Amino acid sequence: MTKPVGIGVVGAGSIGIRGALDHLCLPDVQDKVRLAAVCDPVPGRAQAAAEKYNVGRGYETLDELLADDAVDAIIVCSPIGIHYEQGMAAIRAGKHIHFNKTMTVTAAEATELIDAAAAANVKIVASPGQMLRPSNLRIRKMVQDGTLGKIAWATTGAAFGSYHENESVRKGNDVLSNVNPSWYWRKPGGGPLYDMTVYGLHTLTGILGPAKRVTAMSGIGVAEREWNGQKFACDADDNTLMVLDFGDALFSFVYGTFAGSNTEFGQPSFYGTKGSVVGLKHNGEELDYPGKAEGVNAIQLLPHVKDTVHAKMGEAHVYEDTMQLVRWVREGEPSNATAEHARHVIEIIEAGFAAAETGQTQTLKTTFTAPDGI
Repeated sequence: MTKPVGIGVVGAGSIGIRGALDHLCLPDVQDKVRLAAVCDPVPGRAQAAAEKYNVGRGYETLDELLADDAVDAIIVCSPIGIHYEQGMAAIRAGKHIHFNKTMTVTAAEATELIDAAAAANVKIVASPGQMLRPSNLRIRKMVQDGTLGKIAWATTGAAFGSYHENESVRKGNDVLSNVNPSWYWRKPGGGPLYDMTVYGLHTLTGILGPAKRVTAMSGIGVAEREWNGQKFACDADDNTLMVLDFGDALFSFVYGTFAGSNTEFGQPSFYGTKGSVVGLKHNGEELDYPGKAEGVNAIQLLPHVKDTVHAKMGEAHVYEDTMQLVRWVREGEPSNATAEHARHVIEIIEAGFAAAETGQTQTLKTTFTAPDGI
């Protein structure tokens, strides 16, 4: 494809606005991508988004968007619990897909999407593309080369206090700024593992490779949350502690909780016989990796973000993952933000909940090919 890829944004909520529309409406990307359509079931929201961001058309239903011939690919920015059904509908319509995290709720759903996409020649890029970052590829190389010696253990996770209630798109009075966050607190697909710990899990497994077994404890610590003067029941686990077994006596502690964090967001810590990497520090010193410079962070070095206006914007990693799909469609170059990697992380999360419920360690079945380090 030589013409710009027509993108349909599925969901004009927080990520749809900050991760897709804010970025893809800018002049610097119009030679590669154009906003063909946006859909959202909240009355008036899609049309308001279309008018604000100069999108071709606004629809209330996904079916209308998928029927639009101007849409070549979609970015799924809807609640995680409906990603699977929306993805299958897009595949049937022949549209390429960028899934925001997580791709699905279960590994079985992910497998169905992967198989259906392969049969239909549909391309899938799945967020978060943590292994697009040169910093993580350098840590991967250090592990592969034995720079840290034999790795004993690693840790990653995420925690929150308020949970999406106070984002800018939640505090206004119009249809684009009063987006209800309550799905983050409900099953299926809510909770910190699917929403936040997923970043660290993608980095952890991208660096160490696939995990083999999972054991866990999990529960609900905050049973009710408030937004916009309303109380909402919370039935998604918000306090989960997992131990992953990577084989050869290499273990990792992983957490997704409502309070207390001891690692950098999305950046695991690794401890070996010859040293450690804690966040982005190697044995206490700033990690050296390709492109590193003072005042430049790892997100700003993403391939499509570097040296652009997007480097100073929020959710630049979502924009990068979208452009990975655009490049694949236009130039035939696949991304390392693969659906197979996403499926493995989803299985870890799913297995963690199963282990907590049954008291039995879960053996993982999925795998993926981790990228080479640099």
